[in-house]
Amino acid sequence: MAKTGKTIATLLIGAAAGAVVGYLLATDKDKRAEDMEKLKGRINDLKDDLKTKLEKKRNDIEHDIEHDIYKS
Repeated sequence: MAKTGKTIATLLIGAAAGAVVGYLLATDKDKRAEDMEKLKGRINDLKDDLKTKLEKKRNDIEHDIEHDIYKS
């Protein structure tokens, strides 16, 4: 059952990636450059959000560890 879910997820990801590539190649050069800049900006925003969340999680874990050490 889990194998089927992974297969479907892989298929959907591949289809989405193919749709993006197809759209970018089908548009004119100026529109494609504009879309690529938007895409790069969005990816950078997502990367920054992930970095912030990971740093917060790391700090929370460190705090919990310190709290547990001093509690013992």
